[in-house]
Amino acid sequence: MRIISLNANGIRSAARKGLFEWLPHQKADFLCLQEIKAQLSDLEGDDTFSPKGWHAHFNHAEKKGYAGVAVFARREPDAVLEKLGNREFDDEGRYLELRYGRLSVVSLYLPSGSAGPERQASKDRFLEFFLPLLREWLASGRDYVICGDWNIAHRNIDLKNWRSNQKNSGFLPHERAWLDRVFGELGWVDGYRALHPDAEGEAYTWWSNRGNAYANNVGWRIDYQVVTPRLRERITAAKVYKEQRFSDHAPLTLDYEL
Repeated sequence: MRIISLNANGIRSAARKGLFEWLPHQKADFLCLQEIKAQLSDLEGDDTFSPKGWHAHFNHAEKKGYAGVAVFARREPDAVLEKLGNREFDDEGRYLELRYGRLSVVSLYLPSGSAGPERQASKDRFLEFFLPLLREWLASGRDYVICGDWNIAHRNIDLKNWRSNQKNSGFLPHERAWLDRVFGELGWVDGYRALHPDAEGEAYTWWSNRGNAYANNVGWRIDYQVVTPRLRERITAAKVYKEQRFSDHAPLTLDYEL
């Protein structure tokens, strides 16, 4: 099973840059997108967003041109869930889950706090709300693959300029400590790190549009596939695709032997 995750920074923009021409060559079973920045009415009538051989599912934000997630799946799911149970985040279209038997594939887009204190406060509320939910998902006995832009770089090796970013959203001490709890206390698994525990530059998934960040590989690893412990030994490959650019993020692909 191959799963690709990508923050598209606008699904229509990513499409214009060739995302859906690239996809058929990837032998993927799922494509999970975040920050689609489109509502269903924006996509209807365009076959690009209902590609042949795929089942397309979307959860858009109430606010136009903002947030939203999508999952393209080869098989029709048994169930589709799109509500976390918190109106603030449900209205922003931050979660979409497809269920297949005991397997759940999730596209998740955590809030960014980089726009200022108000958005950081929203991000912090999400972290507080989501941790107990992650605990519940673990206790359910289901196998989860949570794909998404988590908007947090976990360790020093997860971004180029870690020293100068310790007071910036995405690398704040309490955000990193929250991920410590996710991976330590709760026992969720960082899928990429399960295979590449010490990878640095090749692991980055996002680059600022300022300066020459991409050309100089001044990046951050903020996109993850986070899985339940049972799936750790099922991961056979993990890579970041950088040959083409569809977004300011790069696609993260993991293979699972199920």
